[in-house]
Amino acid sequence: MSLRSPLSRVLGSGSAKEGTDHWWMQRVTAVALLILGAWFLISLAGLESYSRGDLYRWIGAPMNAVMLLLASITLAWHSLLGVQVIVEDYIHGPALKIFALLSNKFVHVFLCVAAVLAVLKVALGGSL
Repeated sequence: MSLRSPLSRVLGSGSAKEGTDHWWMQRVTAVALLILGAWFLISLAGLESYSRGDLYRWIGAPMNAVMLLLASITLAWHSLLGVQVIVEDYIHGPALKIFALLSNKFVHVFLCVAAVLAVLKVALGGSL
């Protein structure tokens, strides 16, 4: 028999307080991707041609490079969050779930770094 009330027994054993942050980040990154995607399509539609030189000059413009970097990072973050939810919901073995979550993070960080380096290399004229 415990002298603790039922309320005191359940306090502190509930949510890890991370679900709401995760949900909000998915929504915020989705809205950011809508805005960045619209910018990307409109900006590309304004190009005279899609030759390699024109695309390099377009990426080399400071504002375009910054927007491409933002789009790359936001896309990687949004994708990481989405794949994490799928892994948590549909993989039930603890060892496989941990492996999948770690692999998810490593792959998304690798792809994000590769995208950022590619944009920087083109924007800085191949000096990287």
